[in-house]
Amino acid sequence: MMFSVLFRRSRSSRWLLCACALAVLQACGKHADDTAKPAGPPEVGFAVAQRSDAPLVTELPGRLEPYRTAQVRARVDGIVLKRAYDEGQLVKAGQVLFRIDPAPLKAQVDAAQGALARAQAQLAIARDKAVRYEGLAATRAVSELEYAEAQAAERQAAADVVSSRAALQTAQLHLGYATVTAPIAGRSRRAQVTEGALVKEDAATPLTTVEQIDPMYVDFAQPAAEVLALQRALKKGQAAALSGQDIGVQVILSDGVAYERPGKLLFSDLAVDRATDNVSMRAVLPNPDGLLLPGMYVRVKLSHAVRQGAVTIPKGALQRDRHGATVFVVQADNTLAAQPVAAQTLAGDQWLVTSGLSGGERIAIPGMQTLAAGMAVKPVPAAPRADTKPKKG
Repeated sequence: MMFSVLFRRSRSSRWLLCACALAVLQACGKHADDTAKPAGPPEVGFAVAQRSDAPLVTELPGRLEPYRTAQVRARVDGIVLKRAYDEGQLVKAGQVLFRIDPAPLKAQVDAAQGALARAQAQLAIARDKAVRYEGLAATRAVSELEYAEAQAAERQAAADVVSSRAALQTAQLHLGYATVTAPIAGRSRRAQVTEGALVKEDAATPLTTVEQIDPMYVDFAQPAAEVLALQRALKKGQAAALSGQDIGVQVILSDGVAYERPGKLLFSDLAVDRATDNVSMRAVLPNPDGLLLPGMYVRVKLSHAVRQGAVTIPKGALQRDRHGATVFVVQADNTLAAQPVAAQTLAGDQWLVTSGLSGGERIAIPGMQTLAAGMAVKPVPAAPRADTKPKKG
Protein backbone atom coordinates (compact mmCIF):
# COMPACT_ATOMS: atom_id res chain seq x y z
CA MET A 1 0.00 0.00 0.00
CA MET A 2 2.85 2.32 0.82
CA PHE A 3 4.35 1.55 -2.59
CA SER A 4 1.13 2.55 -4.42
CA VAL A 5 0.98 5.86 -2.62
CA LEU A 6 4.58 6.67 -3.54
CA PHE A 7 3.90 5.65 -7.12
CA ARG A 8 0.90 7.96 -7.39
CA ARG A 9 2.91 10.93 -5.94
CA SER A 10 5.77 10.30 -8.36
CA ARG A 11 3.36 10.16 -11.25
CA SER A 12 1.73 13.51 -10.25
CA SER A 13 5.16 15.16 -9.93
CA ARG A 14 6.08 14.09 -13.44
CA TRP A 15 2.89 15.60 -14.86
CA LEU A 16 3.56 18.85 -12.98
CA LEU A 17 7.10 19.07 -14.32
CA CYS A 18 5.90 18.46 -17.84
CA ALA A 19 3.29 21.24 -17.56
CA CYS A 20 5.88 23.73 -16.29
CA ALA A 21 8.31 22.85 -19.04
CA LEU A 22 5.58 23.30 -21.66
CA ALA A 23 4.70 26.76 -20.27
CA VAL A 24 8.35 27.82 -20.36
CA LEU A 25 8.70 26.66 -23.95
CA GLN A 26 5.57 28.61 -24.99
CA ALA A 27 6.85 31.76 -23.28
CA CYS A 28 10.23 31.45 -24.96
CA GLY A 29 8.56 30.96 -28.30
CA LYS A 30 6.39 34.02 -27.82
CA HIS A 31 9.44 36.11 -26.80
CA ALA A 32 11.29 34.89 -29.86
CA ASP A 33 8.34 35.88 -32.04
CA ASP A 34 8.26 39.36 -30.47
CA THR A 35 12.00 39.78 -30.93
CA ALA A 36 11.82 38.71 -34.50
CA LYS A 37 9.29 41.46 -35.34
CA PRO A 38 11.15 44.49 -36.84
CA ALA A 39 10.79 47.85 -34.93
CA GLY A 40 9.09 50.73 -36.80
CA PRO A 41 10.90 53.99 -37.71
CA PRO A 42 11.21 56.48 -34.85
CA GLU A 43 8.81 59.40 -34.62
CA VAL A 44 10.41 62.76 -35.41
CA GLY A 45 8.69 66.11 -35.10
CA PHE A 46 8.90 68.47 -38.06
CA ALA A 47 7.99 72.04 -38.94
CA VAL A 48 7.39 73.47 -42.38
CA ALA A 49 9.86 76.14 -43.47
CA GLN A 50 7.81 79.31 -43.83
CA ARG A 51 8.43 82.19 -46.21
CA SER A 52 7.25 85.56 -44.89
CA ASP A 53 8.41 89.06 -44.00
CA ALA A 54 10.36 88.82 -40.75
CA PRO A 55 11.96 91.57 -38.65
CA LEU A 56 15.74 91.60 -38.51
CA VAL A 57 16.58 91.60 -34.81
CA THR A 58 20.10 92.25 -33.56
CA GLU A 59 21.00 91.74 -29.91
CA LEU A 60 23.78 94.01 -28.67
CA PRO A 61 25.35 94.87 -25.30
CA GLY A 62 24.57 98.28 -23.86
CA ARG A 63 24.91 100.55 -20.84
CA LEU A 64 22.31 102.79 -19.23
CA GLU A 65 23.18 106.47 -18.85
CA PRO A 66 21.26 109.30 -17.17
CA TYR A 67 19.27 111.61 -19.39
CA ARG A 68 20.97 114.65 -17.84
CA THR A 69 23.83 114.96 -15.36
CA ALA A 70 24.58 118.09 -13.34
CA GLN A 71 27.78 118.31 -11.29
CA VAL A 72 27.10 120.61 -8.36
CA ARG A 73 30.29 122.54 -7.47
CA ALA A 74 31.26 125.37 -5.14
CA ARG A 75 31.17 128.83 -6.76
CA VAL A 76 32.47 130.78 -3.75
CA ASP A 77 35.04 130.29 -1.01
CA GLY A 78 33.70 129.40 2.39
CA ILE A 79 32.84 126.85 5.07
CA VAL A 80 29.94 124.44 4.54
CA LEU A 81 27.40 125.02 7.29
CA LYS A 82 24.72 122.49 6.36
CA ARG A 83 23.76 119.74 3.92
CA ALA A 84 20.06 120.39 3.26
CA TYR A 85 19.09 117.21 1.37
CA ASP A 86 19.06 113.45 1.93
CA GLU A 87 21.49 111.53 -0.22
CA GLY A 88 19.78 109.49 -2.92
CA GLN A 89 16.47 111.32 -2.78
CA LEU A 90 14.70 112.94 -5.69
CA VAL A 91 15.21 116.70 -5.70
CA LYS A 92 13.49 119.46 -7.61
CA ALA A 93 15.18 122.12 -9.69
CA GLY A 94 16.05 125.01 -7.38
CA GLN A 95 15.89 122.94 -4.19
CA VAL A 96 18.52 123.87 -1.59
CA LEU A 97 21.31 121.30 -1.31
CA PHE A 98 24.06 123.04 0.73
CA ARG A 99 24.48 126.23 2.70
CA ILE A 100 27.88 127.93 2.84
CA ASP A 101 28.73 130.48 5.57
CA PRO A 102 27.35 133.78 4.16
CA ALA A 103 28.89 136.17 6.72
CA PRO A 104 32.09 137.03 4.78
CA LEU A 105 30.09 137.36 1.60
CA LYS A 106 27.57 139.65 3.29
CA ALA A 107 30.45 141.84 4.43
CA GLN A 108 31.69 142.06 0.83
CA VAL A 109 28.21 143.20 -0.23
CA ASP A 110 28.21 145.93 2.43
CA ALA A 111 31.67 147.08 1.34
CA ALA A 112 30.57 147.20 -2.28
CA GLN A 113 27.50 149.23 -1.36
CA GLY A 114 29.70 151.73 0.49
CA ALA A 115 32.06 152.01 -2.48
CA LEU A 116 29.13 152.64 -4.76
CA ALA A 117 27.77 155.38 -2.51
CA ARG A 118 31.18 157.05 -2.40
CA ALA A 119 31.49 156.88 -6.18
CA GLN A 120 28.04 158.38 -6.61
CA ALA A 121 28.97 161.25 -4.28
CA GLN A 122 32.16 161.90 -6.23
CA LEU A 123 30.15 161.91 -9.42
CA ALA A 124 27.75 164.52 -8.02
CA ILE A 125 30.66 166.82 -7.07
CA ALA A 126 32.40 166.36 -10.43
CA ARG A 127 29.19 166.98 -12.34
CA ASP A 128 28.43 170.17 -10.39
CA LYS A 129 31.98 171.42 -11.00
CA ALA A 130 31.75 170.70 -14.71
CA VAL A 131 28.47 172.64 -14.95
CA ARG A 132 29.96 175.60 -13.12
CA TYR A 133 33.09 175.63 -15.28
CA GLU A 134 30.95 175.53 -18.40
CA GLY A 135 29.50 178.95 -17.53
CA LEU A 136 32.84 180.36 -16.43
CA ALA A 137 34.56 179.16 -19.57
CA ALA A 138 32.01 181.10 -21.65
CA THR A 139 33.11 184.35 -19.94
CA ARG A 140 36.73 183.25 -19.96
CA ALA A 141 36.80 183.27 -16.17
CA VAL A 142 38.57 179.91 -16.30
CA SER A 143 40.91 178.58 -18.87
CA GLU A 144 39.94 176.01 -21.44
CA LEU A 145 42.34 173.56 -19.79
CA GLU A 146 40.60 173.82 -16.43
CA TYR A 147 37.22 173.33 -18.09
CA ALA A 148 38.50 170.23 -19.94
CA GLU A 149 39.88 168.81 -16.69
CA ALA A 150 36.49 169.34 -15.00
CA GLN A 151 34.74 167.43 -17.81
CA ALA A 152 37.29 164.60 -17.59
CA ALA A 153 36.80 164.38 -13.84
CA GLU A 154 33.04 164.08 -14.34
CA ARG A 155 33.46 161.23 -16.82
CA GLN A 156 35.92 159.46 -14.53
CA ALA A 157 33.50 159.75 -11.61
CA ALA A 158 30.72 158.32 -13.79
CA ALA A 159 32.99 155.38 -14.73
CA ASP A 160 33.74 154.80 -11.04
CA VAL A 161 30.01 154.57 -10.36
CA VAL A 162 29.60 151.94 -13.09
CA SER A 163 32.54 149.93 -11.70
CA SER A 164 31.24 150.15 -8.16
CA ARG A 165 27.77 149.07 -9.24
CA ALA A 166 29.28 146.05 -11.04
CA ALA A 167 31.32 145.18 -7.95
CA LEU A 168 28.14 145.31 -5.87
CA GLN A 169 26.34 143.01 -8.29
CA THR A 170 29.27 140.56 -8.15
CA ALA A 171 29.22 140.58 -4.37
CA GLN A 172 25.47 140.00 -4.34
CA LEU A 173 25.91 137.07 -6.76
CA HIS A 174 28.56 135.53 -4.51
CA LEU A 175 26.25 135.94 -1.56
CA GLY A 176 23.57 134.11 -3.50
CA TYR A 177 26.02 131.32 -4.32
CA ALA A 178 26.33 130.64 -0.60
CA THR A 179 22.98 128.88 -0.95
CA VAL A 180 23.70 125.96 -3.31
CA THR A 181 20.63 124.73 -5.20
CA ALA A 182 19.92 121.87 -7.61
CA PRO A 183 20.29 123.02 -11.23
CA ILE A 184 17.99 120.26 -12.53
CA ALA A 185 15.37 117.88 -11.15
CA GLY A 186 16.58 114.35 -10.58
CA ARG A 187 18.08 111.91 -8.11
CA SER A 188 20.81 113.25 -5.87
CA ARG A 189 24.02 111.28 -5.41
CA ARG A 190 26.32 110.95 -2.43
CA ALA A 191 27.57 114.23 -0.91
CA GLN A 192 31.29 114.76 -1.42
CA VAL A 193 31.71 117.26 1.42
CA THR A 194 30.47 117.43 4.99
CA GLU A 195 29.62 120.24 7.37
CA GLY A 196 32.73 122.20 8.27
CA ALA A 197 34.51 121.51 4.98
CA LEU A 198 36.32 124.36 3.27
CA VAL A 199 35.32 124.79 -0.36
CA LYS A 200 37.16 126.91 -2.90
CA GLU A 201 35.85 128.80 -5.89
CA ASP A 202 39.04 128.54 -7.93
CA ALA A 203 39.20 124.75 -7.37
CA ALA A 204 35.49 124.37 -8.16
CA THR A 205 35.16 121.95 -5.23
CA PRO A 206 32.66 119.20 -6.16
CA LEU A 207 29.74 118.98 -3.76
CA THR A 208 27.44 116.33 -5.28
CA THR A 209 25.84 115.18 -8.53
CA VAL A 210 22.20 115.30 -9.63
CA GLU A 211 21.09 112.93 -12.38
CA GLN A 212 17.81 112.89 -14.27
CA ILE A 213 16.89 109.20 -14.69
CA ASP A 214 13.45 109.53 -16.26
CA PRO A 215 13.84 109.00 -19.14
CA MET A 216 17.13 107.11 -19.47
CA TYR A 217 19.62 106.73 -22.29
CA VAL A 218 20.93 103.35 -23.38
CA ASP A 219 24.19 103.50 -25.32
CA PHE A 220 25.19 100.55 -27.49
CA ALA A 221 27.17 99.79 -30.62
CA GLN A 222 26.64 97.59 -33.67
CA PRO A 223 29.55 95.95 -35.50
CA ALA A 224 30.37 97.66 -38.77
CA ALA A 225 30.15 94.31 -40.59
CA GLU A 226 26.47 93.95 -39.61
CA VAL A 227 25.73 97.50 -40.72
CA LEU A 228 27.41 96.80 -44.06
CA ALA A 229 25.46 93.54 -44.53
CA LEU A 230 22.20 95.35 -43.82
CA GLN A 231 23.01 98.10 -46.32
CA ARG A 232 23.71 95.49 -48.99
CA ALA A 233 20.43 93.71 -48.24
CA LEU A 234 18.58 97.03 -48.53
CA LYS A 235 20.28 97.80 -51.82
CA LYS A 236 19.38 94.38 -53.27
CA GLY A 237 15.77 94.71 -52.15
CA GLN A 238 16.05 91.78 -49.76
CA ALA A 239 15.13 93.97 -46.80
CA ALA A 240 13.13 97.10 -46.13
CA ALA A 241 14.33 99.71 -43.66
CA LEU A 242 12.09 100.88 -40.83
CA SER A 243 11.99 104.44 -39.62
CA GLY A 244 10.61 106.54 -36.81
CA GLN A 245 8.20 104.80 -34.48
CA ASP A 246 8.48 101.51 -36.41
CA ILE A 247 12.05 100.88 -35.19
CA GLY A 248 11.88 98.54 -32.23
CA VAL A 249 14.21 98.81 -29.23
CA GLN A 250 13.75 96.34 -26.40
CA VAL A 251 16.02 96.10 -23.36
CA ILE A 252 16.84 92.87 -21.57
CA LEU A 253 17.96 93.51 -18.00
CA SER A 254 20.94 91.85 -16.34
CA ASP A 255 18.69 89.21 -14.74
CA GLY A 256 17.46 88.11 -18.17
CA VAL A 257 13.99 89.68 -17.84
CA ALA A 258 12.77 91.95 -20.62
CA TYR A 259 12.04 95.54 -19.61
CA GLU A 260 8.32 96.11 -20.05
CA ARG A 261 8.54 99.52 -21.72
CA PRO A 262 9.88 99.80 -25.29
CA GLY A 263 12.56 102.29 -26.22
CA LYS A 264 13.02 104.70 -29.09
CA LEU A 265 16.14 104.94 -31.23
CA LEU A 266 17.51 108.49 -31.13
CA PHE A 267 20.50 108.36 -33.46
CA SER A 268 23.01 106.14 -35.19
CA ASP A 269 26.50 107.56 -35.61
CA LEU A 270 27.71 108.34 -39.12
CA ALA A 271 31.24 107.14 -38.42
CA VAL A 272 32.88 103.90 -37.31
CA ASP A 273 34.89 103.90 -34.11
CA ARG A 274 38.46 103.11 -35.11
CA ALA A 275 39.23 101.43 -31.78
CA THR A 276 36.28 99.00 -31.76
CA ASP A 277 35.12 98.90 -35.41
CA ASN A 278 31.59 99.57 -34.18
CA VAL A 279 28.91 102.12 -34.99
CA SER A 280 27.68 103.90 -31.86
CA MET A 281 23.93 104.16 -31.26
CA ARG A 282 21.70 105.64 -28.58
CA ALA A 283 18.10 104.99 -27.58
CA VAL A 284 15.89 106.54 -24.91
CA LEU A 285 13.73 104.60 -22.45
CA PRO A 286 10.94 105.75 -20.12
CA ASN A 287 11.78 105.11 -16.46
CA PRO A 288 8.87 106.41 -14.34
CA ASP A 289 9.35 103.75 -11.64
CA GLY A 290 13.09 104.32 -11.25
CA LEU A 291 13.83 100.65 -11.98
CA LEU A 292 16.64 101.50 -14.39
CA LEU A 293 19.83 102.85 -12.85
CA PRO A 294 22.79 104.62 -14.48
CA GLY A 295 25.67 102.33 -15.39
CA MET A 296 23.50 99.19 -15.50
CA TYR A 297 24.54 96.57 -18.08
CA VAL A 298 21.74 95.49 -20.43
CA ARG A 299 21.17 93.68 -23.71
CA VAL A 300 19.49 95.66 -26.48
CA LYS A 301 17.31 93.99 -29.10
CA LEU A 302 17.26 96.31 -32.09
CA SER A 303 14.86 95.82 -35.00
CA HIS A 304 15.28 98.50 -37.67
CA ALA A 305 14.65 96.49 -40.86
CA VAL A 306 12.41 93.76 -42.25
CA ARG A 307 13.70 90.95 -44.43
CA GLN A 308 11.21 90.42 -47.24
CA GLY A 309 10.32 86.87 -48.18
CA ALA A 310 12.60 85.38 -45.56
CA VAL A 311 12.58 81.62 -44.92
CA THR A 312 12.17 80.93 -41.20
CA ILE A 313 12.73 77.70 -39.29
CA PRO A 314 12.50 76.91 -35.57
CA LYS A 315 15.58 77.64 -33.52
CA GLY A 316 15.97 74.01 -32.43
CA ALA A 317 16.04 72.68 -35.99
CA LEU A 318 19.42 74.19 -36.81
CA GLN A 319 22.61 72.29 -36.04
CA ARG A 320 26.09 73.75 -36.24
CA ASP A 321 29.51 72.15 -36.46
CA ARG A 322 32.92 73.11 -37.77
CA HIS A 323 31.62 72.77 -41.33
CA GLY A 324 28.73 75.20 -40.85
CA ALA A 325 24.98 75.12 -40.27
CA THR A 326 22.82 72.15 -41.32
CA VAL A 327 19.17 71.14 -41.14
CA PHE A 328 17.58 67.73 -41.80
CA VAL A 329 14.87 67.78 -44.44
CA VAL A 330 12.18 65.10 -44.34
CA GLN A 331 11.91 63.89 -47.94
CA ALA A 332 8.86 62.44 -49.70
CA ASP A 333 9.85 58.86 -48.76
CA ASN A 334 10.16 59.91 -45.09
CA THR A 335 13.92 59.69 -45.03
CA LEU A 336 16.22 62.45 -43.81
CA ALA A 337 18.53 64.48 -46.01
CA ALA A 338 21.17 66.83 -44.59
CA GLN A 339 20.86 70.30 -46.10
CA PRO A 340 23.56 72.98 -45.52
CA VAL A 341 22.06 76.41 -44.92
CA ALA A 342 23.16 79.96 -44.10
CA ALA A 343 21.48 81.47 -41.04
CA GLN A 344 23.05 84.22 -38.97
CA THR A 345 20.04 86.13 -37.65
CA LEU A 346 17.40 85.23 -35.07
CA ALA A 347 13.90 86.70 -35.20
CA GLY A 348 12.49 85.71 -31.84
CA ASP A 349 12.84 81.91 -31.73
CA GLN A 350 13.10 81.59 -35.50
CA TRP A 351 16.26 81.47 -37.60
CA LEU A 352 16.23 83.55 -40.77
CA VAL A 353 17.67 81.30 -43.49
CA THR A 354 19.29 83.30 -46.27
CA SER A 355 20.31 80.35 -48.48
CA GLY A 356 19.76 76.59 -48.70
CA LEU A 357 15.97 76.54 -48.39
CA SER A 358 13.22 77.87 -50.62
CA GLY A 359 10.26 77.44 -48.25
CA GLY A 360 7.76 74.62 -47.86
CA GLU A 361 10.30 71.95 -46.85
CA ARG A 362 9.59 69.73 -43.86
CA ILE A 363 12.38 70.41 -41.38
CA ALA A 364 13.05 67.79 -38.72
CA ILE A 365 13.38 69.02 -35.16
CA PRO A 366 15.80 66.81 -33.21
CA GLY A 367 14.57 65.55 -29.87
CA MET A 368 16.26 62.98 -27.67
CA GLN A 369 17.21 60.85 -30.67
CA THR A 370 20.22 61.40 -32.92
CA LEU A 371 19.39 62.17 -36.54
CA ALA A 372 21.46 61.11 -39.51
CA ALA A 373 21.23 61.48 -43.27
CA GLY A 374 19.32 58.60 -44.92
CA MET A 375 17.56 57.67 -41.69
CA ALA A 376 13.93 56.53 -42.09
CA VAL A 377 11.57 58.33 -39.73
CA LYS A 378 7.90 58.69 -38.96
CA PRO A 379 7.29 62.44 -39.31
CA VAL A 380 4.89 64.03 -36.83
CA PRO A 381 3.93 67.74 -37.03
CA ALA A 382 5.50 69.62 -34.15
CA ALA A 383 3.16 71.70 -32.01
CA PRO A 384 3.66 75.38 -32.95
CA ARG A 385 4.34 77.96 -30.25
CA ALA A 386 2.63 81.32 -30.34
CA ASP A 387 5.80 83.25 -29.55
CA THR A 388 7.83 81.63 -32.31
CA LYS A 389 5.77 82.92 -35.22
CA PRO A 390 7.61 85.69 -37.06
CA LYS A 391 5.83 88.99 -37.33
CA LYS A 392 4.98 90.21 -40.77
CA GLY A 393 6.31 93.56 -41.72
